[in-house]
Amino acid sequence: MIRFWQKRFKNRILTENLEFDKEILEIQKEIKDKIKKHFAGSLAIRMVDSGSCNACEAECNALSNPYYDLDRLGIHFVASPRHADIMLVSGVMTMNMYHYVWDCYNQMPSPKWVIALGDCMKDLGEFEKTYAIKGNDLKIDYFIKGCPPEPKEIMKGILEFLRTI
Repeated sequence: MIRFWQKRFKNRILTENLEFDKEILEIQKEIKDKIKKHFAGSLAIRMVDSGSCNACEAECNALSNPYYDLDRLGIHFVASPRHADIMLVSGVMTMNMYHYVWDCYNQMPSPKWVIALGDCMKDLGEFEKTYAIKGNDLKIDYFIKGCPPEPKEIMKGILEFLRTI
C-alpha cells in the first residue's frame, strides 16, 4: 500500500487529457465570441424533450457542471419559451408531446431557431413504426448527431449553428 501512494505522489494526476482540454477551451472561446457578436452576450435555450430516453438530457445536464460551464459562456437554459432564442429538441415526436412542442415553438419570440439533439429526431430510430410516434414536422435549423451526443459534441454543434447565423 505504501508503494502505491509513493508512486501516486511521484506521478501526480494521470487522468488529465491536455489535448482534450485545449480543444474544449478553443471551442468555448469561439462560442463566447459568437454569442457576444450575435446575441449581445446572452443566448437563451429552451430544452424540450419530445419523447426521448433521457440520455440526451443527461448529457445536456453535464454542460452545466464546472468543467464545461456554459453559463460562463453566456448560454442559459430557460424554463419559459418566451425567454428563449433557440429550442433544443430531443427524442422522437410522440403523440402526447406533439402539441406541447408546437405550443413551445409558437410562444418563442422571433427570430427563433430549432436545433435537434440526437439521432432520434432525425430518423426516429427503432421507434419509426410504432403507434405512439407522430413524426417530426418542425423546421429544424441544425442537427447535432449522436446517440447520445457527448457534451463536447453538443458544444461543437452549437458552435457550428452559430457560425451559420
